[in-house]
Amino acid sequence: VQLQASGGGLVQAGGSLRLSCTASGRTWGDYRLGWFRQAPGKEREFVAATSSGGVTDHADSVKGRFTISTISKDNARDTVYLAMNNLRPEDTAVYYCAMKKGVRLSYYARHYDYWGQGTLVTVSS
Repeated sequence: VQLQASGGGLVQAGGSLRLSCTASGRTWGDYRLGWFRQAPGKEREFVAATSSGGVTDHADSVKGRFTISTISKDNARDTVYLAMNNLRPEDTAVYYCAMKKGVRLSYYARHYDYWGQGTLVTVSS
């Protein structure tokens, strides 16, 4: 499985960005596709995820500001978007797209099987 993330950039506080993640090569039916982020000197943390059945989940720190889409499937590729609004300087991090087999919700990076390369989001104050 290959995951390709894009959409990061530099934005002022209060601004918006939309990240996208496209996954290819999946051969099983049930899975979760989501986002983690890692700021300098901090551990990787869960941001949001959506299941193959359309169930979404968001970390408390981003609820009301970030919205993950349901999965769009096209020609054996899965795409998910993360709309980020009202960005804050503390949202600055490298954002990683990740996929896990099975639909069971997990907030732990170690439970995700495949990772993209990350896209940097920088929010200036």
